[in-house]
Amino acid sequence: MDGGGAARVTRTPEDVFRDFRGRRAGMIKALTTEVEKFYQQCDPEKENLSLYGFPNETWEVNLPAEEVPPELPEPALGINFARDGMAEKDWLALVAVHSDSWLLAVAFYFSARFGFDKESRRRLFNMINNLPTIYEVVTGTVKKQSKEKNPNSSSKSNKSSSKKRYMEAESGKSPPSMPSYKEEEDLRESPEDYNDEHDNTLCGACGESYGKDEFWICCDLCEQWFHGKCVRITPARAEHIKQYKCPSCSNTKRAKV
Repeated sequence: MDGGGAARVTRTPEDVFRDFRGRRAGMIKALTTEVEKFYQQCDPEKENLSLYGFPNETWEVNLPAEEVPPELPEPALGINFARDGMAEKDWLALVAVHSDSWLLAVAFYFSARFGFDKESRRRLFNMINNLPTIYEVVTGTVKKQSKEKNPNSSSKSNKSSSKKRYMEAESGKSPPSMPSYKEEEDLRESPEDYNDEHDNTLCGACGESYGKDEFWICCDLCEQWFHGKCVRITPARAEHIKQYKCPSCSNTKRAKV
């Protein structure tokens, strides 16, 4: 979204929210499903580096803008310096906190730039606040909150494989609170009779809620659900997975080794 330029452009809170959500999705990828790539780019031997998210759901690690003042608010500088000085989990959580702060700064910069009134600012904040923060997604707080909302959910003790759960959905028995993602045109439609529990569970990667006609998969270790697209798993590939481990569980296992 262009925040400058000579021409006065009329924007709505929904326009700014779409920009916010795209940038947020890119940064969540960097801190979850693409964390190894992100980690390698944050070399402490390099100069001050920042994590940027873009409206097209991509991210990059780069030096700050040289122009003063910058076109947009700048994210935290020097995130790479702390990479090897603290536990990786704590470092990622720290970057997540600064990322959340930057996203809000950019959103409300646009809010001021486009002259939003009190009601428009309120509408923008409400849309943003309905999404979990990057910190909540990265640290797993989203998962904990979901379990607290559904204390009687029988899925917590269900140790069946992700493949079995996927097949159950095809037969009309949908596991509670499962978000999903449609990846292929020939993907079968999800059952229509989902209960309200689905609205309370969020994808462990992107933090988005359940969506109809979307493919999803569950980690057999942490029992957290993910959009197939977010973890790069298609329905065809899921058929051949005996035990699915999400990126977070896989990284934890490698770290212990």
